[in-house]
Amino acid sequence: MSNLGFKSGLVIGCVLAFLLISPWARSQQSPESVNIQVRADQPQGTISPIWNYFGYDEPNYTYAANGKKLLGELAALGPAPAYVRVHNLLTTGDGTASLKWGSTNVYTEDAAGHPVYSWTILDRLFDTFQKAGIKPLVEIGFMPQALSTHPEPYRHDFPQGSIFTGWAYPPKDYQKWSEIIFQFVRHLRERYGDAEVRTWLWEVWNEPDIDYWQGTPQEYFKLYDFSVDAILRVLPEARVGGPDSTGPASPKAAQFLRSFLDHCAHQPNFVSGKRGSQLDFISFHPKGSPKWQSDHVQMGIARQLFAIEQGFQIVASFPEFRRTPIILGESDPEGCAACSARSNPQNSYRNGPLYAAYTAETLNNILFLADREHINFLGAVTWAFEFEDQPYFEGFRTLATNGVDKPVLNTFRIFGLLGKERVQATSSGALRSEDVVRDGVRGQPDIGVVAARKELEIEVLIWNYHDDDLPAASTPIDLVVSGLPAKASHGLLEHFRVDSSHSNAFTAWKEMSSPQSPTEAQYEQLQRAGQLQLLTSPVWVPIAQGAAHLQFTLPRQGLSLIRIVWE
Repeated sequence: MSNLGFKSGLVIGCVLAFLLISPWARSQQSPESVNIQVRADQPQGTISPIWNYFGYDEPNYTYAANGKKLLGELAALGPAPAYVRVHNLLTTGDGTASLKWGSTNVYTEDAAGHPVYSWTILDRLFDTFQKAGIKPLVEIGFMPQALSTHPEPYRHDFPQGSIFTGWAYPPKDYQKWSEIIFQFVRHLRERYGDAEVRTWLWEVWNEPDIDYWQGTPQEYFKLYDFSVDAILRVLPEARVGGPDSTGPASPKAAQFLRSFLDHCAHQPNFVSGKRGSQLDFISFHPKGSPKWQSDHVQMGIARQLFAIEQGFQIVASFPEFRRTPIILGESDPEGCAACSARSNPQNSYRNGPLYAAYTAETLNNILFLADREHINFLGAVTWAFEFEDQPYFEGFRTLATNGVDKPVLNTFRIFGLLGKERVQATSSGALRSEDVVRDGVRGQPDIGVVAARKELEIEVLIWNYHDDDLPAASTPIDLVVSGLPAKASHGLLEHFRVDSSHSNAFTAWKEMSSPQSPTEAQYEQLQRAGQLQLLTSPVWVPIAQGAAHLQFTLPRQGLSLIRIVWE
């Protein structure tokens, strides 16, 4: 930054800072001001990119044009690599996709029962990951039709009928299963090289405590042991985990997680006969429970946070695994990404800023729980991607619709702008995390804050969240950032915003009368509206005695990222 630019913008910038950053517009009905204090000189540890994990059911959307575009955006969120987890990597089929379905046709058998391997679809999928700079979180599943104990019917037709068809059953022969996994991992190692595949994560199956696994828990433990053995015979350095069971808020799911951890810690291995199984990370799936309240959505964040709390405590109860990393293999406001808001009105939170604010609220409370329970927390997988050949803003749990980014993706862009070093930040409008975990956010809104720093830069993320998606007055924010260098007299301020009218292609689409066939000009406008936007133009703000003082209003279900850079 040049001194010329600093001086030329100083006077005008300071005036703009007052006029544009301080739109109080107070009325007697406005909420009281929330005071936020940030101490840039008070570090509170590092911030890991726990948000950089994503997943989806339909692997074949990966290499669709919009899938490639979205993967590139995920890879560009920040300096740390994004990890992606997909179902159906071993599912039999021709590679055509539909809701909750995908296939690679890796394994079939000839008429004599001999194995036939095909890597064409799988290579197309993993080549796309590699080209985009994505790291796979490789999910071992599902059962090839030729090896299933119940092969027919095999392909489902969601939303008609059950999705739990032949792919969900145990193998007829565990040795054959082991050989499939061996060949699968060996192929990936040979194609992408040791240095690359060592950076990947590997896991076994998905939600084996419910109908995704049509076998017993013991049969899943056997599948796990045979899978881990095969992976490690090819790649001894592989980091392997599981069980990716459902949320431990359910007593049945909690018991399954305990039984799995007991198996890995104490019980005989189904392959070696020795005690225990390798477990490099532990995964489970916490989900919330939104409800439609006749005229609005009420989110169920407490359900999701309670599941996380229970899972953390179960893991911590095993001395062998107290420091084992935990990945929330699917961490979402509810459980069905492919269930649209058209037929499920409780899912109408997905298109607008509520999903964005919920994501910030959840991640902040996950960090609280991980710290309180002394958990080695690695990341939370957002189970959302994009669907092909679906209407614009149909209300699926996606990050983008027809190549147009949704507001929630801008929350992740904001996370990616945060520095690695967290600093002290307090908000007079913040609720106690203990209360949010227990009750959700049903009374006063939660005006939360997280702050981080880099060299010559401070970032402050503030959000205004409530479970009930109802109109509410914006909240005045009084922000003081202190502990800045004494020699700094001014800083360049950027104020990024996600709300109903900023970083929000859904609002722009509705203002166009919700076209399902937008013109080229409309589509370009939607693309621009879907990007992370500044609330105002960058301006210079004064720094006096190491402190900057800013005032602005923050709408309900809105997020602001304040970034101040100095020389």
